[in-house]
Amino acid sequence: MVILLAIAGLAVLAVVAALHWYVWRRLVRDTTAGPGPARRAGTAVFVAGPVLMIAALVTERAGAPFWLQRALAWPGFLWMPLALYLLLAVLAGEAVRPVLRRLTAGRTRPAPSPAAVPARAAAPAAVPASERAAPAEPTGPKEPEEPTEPGMPAEPEAPAEPAQASPPAPSRRLFVSRVVGGAAATAAVATVGYGTYGVLRGPKVKRVTVPLAKLPRAASGFRIAVVSDIHLGPVLGRDFARKVVDTVNGTQPDLIAVVGDLVDGSVKDLGPAAAPLAGLRARHGAYFVTGNHEYFSGAEQWVEEVRGLGIHPLENARTELPYFDLAGVNDLQGESEGQGPDFARALGDRDKARTCVLLAHQPVQIHEAVRHGVDLQLSGHTHGGQLWPGNLVAAAANPTVAGLERYGDTQLYVSRGAGAWGPPTRVGAPSDVTVIELATL
Repeated sequence: MVILLAIAGLAVLAVVAALHWYVWRRLVRDTTAGPGPARRAGTAVFVAGPVLMIAALVTERAGAPFWLQRALAWPGFLWMPLALYLLLAVLAGEAVRPVLRRLTAGRTRPAPSPAAVPARAAAPAAVPASERAAPAEPTGPKEPEEPTEPGMPAEPEAPAEPAQASPPAPSRRLFVSRVVGGAAATAAVATVGYGTYGVLRGPKVKRVTVPLAKLPRAASGFRIAVVSDIHLGPVLGRDFARKVVDTVNGTQPDLIAVVGDLVDGSVKDLGPAAAPLAGLRARHGAYFVTGNHEYFSGAEQWVEEVRGLGIHPLENARTELPYFDLAGVNDLQGESEGQGPDFARALGDRDKARTCVLLAHQPVQIHEAVRHGVDLQLSGHTHGGQLWPGNLVAAAANPTVAGLERYGDTQLYVSRGAGAWGPPTRVGAPSDVTVIELATL
């Protein structure tokens, strides 16, 4: 098994290296006339980027000193989306390249080789003495020469200045490579920059109305603020947690549901970053279920930390609220520690005449929810794909990537999440805090 994992890891590294080489070739080698400072600088970037990316991933998972994680996280994780969009932009440029070559045909001239440019003008050919013309006889009185002082050498004639040659125009191939490469780099940097700004400014509020057949009329308009995938860690810290709290409290919800992936790191490192979550306010309180990343970060310690912040963990448990039952199950990743989801424990003995809202981190848990007669499941996990076209990958692994869908008599709502894992960047999947407003049919 270990050998197979090692082979798979080497295969992935080989693919990553090949893709980086291809992008380097198009953006660095093909846009420079030859070895020089520009090519060396570009090569250094394409070597340092993937090295820092791998180092950031390894140090986070290995629990390296937190200062080292933070030092590597920003450059390493930002290289991920930058490399992705450089690759996509370069691939798009391949379609444009032949068109530009045709349009620029005849408008650029190749740069002359150094051998074709003479160092100095050629000396005139010597003429035999027999063919030389006799000097013309003077026709008038000779101008007296200006005397020179004794010992003073005659003033030398100033040499003629050589004509300034204009710099050679780049070849058509080089010109096209620079245009396409410049456009690709600009598009990639702009995309990553805007996507990072979207995360750092904090999540926006999204409002969704969900009608439920068994909901009492007195509960119509009940608001649940759904918060998922905050991912506090080496990049998103205390300030980001404060932004999330302010956004949630600004919606004035009746209940807050934190549906997993709160952190990427230990309580020791991230306890101060999570402290602002103690400020969450809702009439019926705030509740929490684990996500897969909690089990990479010490789930038991985080459950206790969350409880200390005034948020109620639902570990395969249920609580009866005035208008409906609220249940929560552990994440599937908990099975590796003997703490997986237990739907029978959370839902087995409930009154099925009452509406039931279930908190479950992963959308794939919807099938168990349907079997247990849940009316509404609230989930996260997918990030909506986070980086387009990641939504296509997420769709292959999850029944719903984002939004509200119905499965039999059960409805599933999947939030895109408030934060981001790895790179603090989202493209095509903006972060959100969703306010679910319950309604009667």
